[in-house]
Amino acid sequence: MKNNVQTAYTIGQLARAANVGVETIRYYQRRALLPVPHTDTGFRTYPVVLADRIRFIKRAQELGFSLDEIAHLLLLEDSDDRAAIRDIASERLEQVRTKLNDLHKMEHMLSHLIHQCETSSAQAKCPIISALGATQASQPPQPGSHCP
Repeated sequence: MKNNVQTAYTIGQLARAANVGVETIRYYQRRALLPVPHTDTGFRTYPVVLADRIRFIKRAQELGFSLDEIAHLLLLEDSDDRAAIRDIASERLEQVRTKLNDLHKMEHMLSHLIHQCETSSAQAKCPIISALGATQASQPPQPGSHCP
């Protein structure tokens, strides 16, 4: 009985296995995240394990890592340098926390403006429009204050 375990993919097969487009694979190759296989036959074949590497890249992107950070993580993948890996992840976590803090501020401000819009006189200019059009757009009114 023959062993039908596939050991290599064409670029199209690799793309399907990793659930990405062929152009994504080519882009990752240009960014040196994936190797460009050499060929003697004119047909490039890719090791099956590259599908896992592509999924790793996609998951890391979903967590907000840049492709440069992912490249660094991939370099560290086979090392014992957990401190370096932890440092990269810690920096990313700090960026996420900063972004969450900014999003909470935005949520609070929008909630405040919506409340002002609901409770202000129909004859007054909409507080949301006023706040967005304020000359100090970089500094929207603080909750508890009245829109200009």
